[in-house]
Amino acid sequence: MTVYDLFKVFIALHIATGAPGLIGFWVPVFAKKGGERHRWWGRLFAAAMLFTGTVAMLMATLTLLAPMATHPHLVHHEAFSDPVLVRGIFGWMMLYLGLLTVNLAWYGWLCAVNKRDQRKNQTPLNWGLQAALFIASANCALQGVLIAQPMMIGISMVGFATVATNVWFLLKRNPGPVEWLLEHIKAIVGTGISVYTAFFAFGAVRLMPELALAPGLWAIPLATGLALIFYHRHQVSRRFLNRSAKPSSGRPLDLDAAE
Repeated sequence: MTVYDLFKVFIALHIATGAPGLIGFWVPVFAKKGGERHRWWGRLFAAAMLFTGTVAMLMATLTLLAPMATHPHLVHHEAFSDPVLVRGIFGWMMLYLGLLTVNLAWYGWLCAVNKRDQRKNQTPLNWGLQAALFIASANCALQGVLIAQPMMIGISMVGFATVATNVWFLLKRNPGPVEWLLEHIKAIVGTGISVYTAFFAFGAVRLMPELALAPGLWAIPLATGLALIFYHRHQVSRRFLNRSAKPSSGRPLDLDAAE
C-alpha cells in the first residue's frame, strides 16, 4: 500500500464520519434543549467529531511526511505546487484544526456529562488536550509566518482563545449553576465552527484549490458560529439567571431542561 492509498483510506473514513456530523450539528442547535432529539443528536455529533478530528490529524501527519505524494493533483497547480506550502496549509494547519475539533468536542461533552460537578473535568486527558492545542496553535501561527500565510496566523487565534477560556473555567473553584451549560454551548458550537472551516477550506481545494485561502470562505463558518454562540448563551442567561434572581416566582430552576 502506497502513502497515497493510505491517505485515500483516511479520506474515506473522514467523509464517512464528517458528513453525518456536518448535518447532525444543526439538529441539537435548533431542537428543543434537553429533549431526547437534542441529546441523541448531540451525542452523535460529539462522537463523530472526535473520530473525524482524529482522522484529520492522521491525514495531516501523512501530508507532513509526504506532501506531494498525498496531494498529487497539486503537483502541477500554479499556486500549490510548492511542497513547503502544501505541508504548511494541508499539514500543519490541518493538524491544528483536527486537534481543535477534538479538544472542543471532548471538552463540551465533559461539561454536559458532569454538569454541576465540574471537578470531574480535571482529568489528565482534558488538561493534556489544552496543552496540546496551545502548542499546535503556536506552531500554526509560526508556520504561517515562515511561509507568509496570514490566514494561518489568524485562524490560530481561535485555538489560543479556546485554551484560555477552557482553562479559565477549569480553574474556577465555585462555578455558577449555569456556567457549565454556557461552556457546553461554546464548545459544541465551536466544534461546528472548526469542522465547517476545515470542510470549506480543504474541501474546496479538491474543486478549486485557490479557494482554500479565500478569507470570505473562512469567514462564513466563523461568523455563523459566533452568532449562534452569542444567541444561545444570551438565551440561557436570560432564562435561568434572571429566574434564579426571582425565587418568589415559585418556579424551579430546571437546568437539565436546557442541555
